[in-house]
Amino acid sequence: MKTRITEMFGIEHPIIQGGMHYVGFAEMAAAVSNAGGLGIITGLTQGTPEKLANEIARCKDMTDKPFGVNLTFLPMMNAPDYPGLVRTIIEGGVKIVETAGNNPAQVLPFFKDAGVKVIHKCTSVRHSLKAQSIGCDAVSVDGFECGGHPGEDDIPNMILLPRAADELEIPFVASGGMADGRSLVASLAMGADGMNMGTRFIATQEAPVHENVKKAIVAASELDTRLVMRPLRNTERVMANDAVDELLRIEKEKGADLKFEDIIEQVAGVYPRIMTEGDMDAGAWSCGMVAGLINDIPTCKELIDSIMAEAEEIITKRLAGFQNA
Repeated sequence: MKTRITEMFGIEHPIIQGGMHYVGFAEMAAAVSNAGGLGIITGLTQGTPEKLANEIARCKDMTDKPFGVNLTFLPMMNAPDYPGLVRTIIEGGVKIVETAGNNPAQVLPFFKDAGVKVIHKCTSVRHSLKAQSIGCDAVSVDGFECGGHPGEDDIPNMILLPRAADELEIPFVASGGMADGRSLVASLAMGADGMNMGTRFIATQEAPVHENVKKAIVAASELDTRLVMRPLRNTERVMANDAVDELLRIEKEKGADLKFEDIIEQVAGVYPRIMTEGDMDAGAWSCGMVAGLINDIPTCKELIDSIMAEAEEIITKRLAGFQNA
């Protein structure tokens, strides 16, 4: 299947693996890229330029296909060495970067000069248009369904994607609620040139996370996520667990007086304990409503092949059948 996204990134299938904290290691990115999609290493999981350089090198040992690096720009007291991370990506020969969080305008000239394509994650049409105006090559449009940060507008993809298609000139991919061939065909129908999957890729054989995490996703329904940090205007969709129940209790108790420090125990530094050690009640971890559509733990190749086969069947048989009826 050829779309503007497959052409831009030099990939076989219009499927991108989202950059996920303590999931987007070299093993994950290489498995997705080898299966014909676009794998993504999560830059901030590595943290330092030296560690990221090592992870890029590891990924190159595992695949000769294109892969990218996610670089999320966050307002932090102790910010990582962003200039160093940018240099490392360029010097490592990576030609695709997924930016997220704050406006990436400051780093775009460096990537442009190095021939790096930039796709920016956006949760609204206005942010997508801003990304287009500053020179991003593509955007990932994240609907309200998505795991992680859905923004504050609460617009689901059934509305957000066609609105993005109405306004944007650059290509975009659909993110949030993406799991199978139905997701891909629906995204294409609404104007996207592909899809970005996060939660679905955690529940794969190659995902370098604890088996408890994969089992939790398979066991969950579409009703098992919660929105946290809404009072701080930093909304995150996470998997329901005991720590999240406590977090929501604190939010309710504190009301308008809530500060990040009040919930730091539930949200800060919990990912290694969850993703690596499998302590599923350690804290809040990002998970999409799409968990309700995930019932197995295939290899990345099995997953991507099944998505493309299902999409082909829907397009050539089901939809074509309506035309001839």
